[in-house]
Amino acid sequence: MKTTTVIPDKITTIRRELVVVAALALGVATPAYPQASAPHQISSNELAKEVANPVTSLWSIQFQFNNFALESDKWAEDLLFQPVLPVSLTKDLNLITRPVIPLYVSVPHPTATGESKRTTAFGDMILAEVVSPAHSGPWLLGAGPSFIFPTAHSDFTGDGKWQLGPAVVVGYLTDKFLVGAFAQQWWSYAGESDRRATSHINIQPFARLFLGEGWSVGYSGNVLADWKARDDDVWTVPIGVGISKIVKFGRLPVNLQIAGQYIPVRPQGGPEWNVQVQITPVIPKLIKKTLF
Repeated sequence: MKTTTVIPDKITTIRRELVVVAALALGVATPAYPQASAPHQISSNELAKEVANPVTSLWSIQFQFNNFALESDKWAEDLLFQPVLPVSLTKDLNLITRPVIPLYVSVPHPTATGESKRTTAFGDMILAEVVSPAHSGPWLLGAGPSFIFPTAHSDFTGDGKWQLGPAVVVGYLTDKFLVGAFAQQWWSYAGESDRRATSHINIQPFARLFLGEGWSVGYSGNVLADWKARDDDVWTVPIGVGISKIVKFGRLPVNLQIAGQYIPVRPQGGPEWNVQVQITPVIPKLIKKTLF
């Protein structure tokens, strides 16, 4: 049975950072080669661009592990499952479906007696549905709705609210670099009456250099704003760098990435550092035909 707990602003900040920080950019640049080629037939350099996009005609299943160092000298962790499932609506429009499923969120928090306790549970699920032009050249363009569902198994790992808002992405992709930004804004519209209303935005700047042979390096982090927080606790601004490499295990291409993030602008009690590991197998597209 789920218990109702009044959550301090500090715990809300930590939990939202864990659940939302890794919601990734959704956009499109749809070159011709993925449509006709299985992932193992595509070069490592081209795969590096497609995974970094990160949403093209290629399907992938990503596991992302975040390990946050808090101001209290304690650690918080999460493990996110993030499949990327684009389909062609028409010859001119793509639909990118991307759930972000927190398989577990682990956060420390104070008890009524002043002691510290750790809660590990399922988190709130995010789902973005982005429609984008299939032939936009080097430009990455997309827009659509984004949802947050109150699937958390604990008050400490979720908002307890149904949330909805827009998702918009603009970027530019070349053979040498990728640059752009993706933003999602959510407002709560229903849910547990004893939980506070939510209004928050997640902006992911993405900038990446492609170094050849499947290597790439770029910015890592999400800029967050909680519009319901106190003035000093609204913004979370990380500075991070990640390096990744495409490797092939037989016929299965996998993108491996490790990143470090320092968070100089953060709410009181929020994460100060994050070490992030991503493992992203690229799989054959199961729905290859145009739907309409």
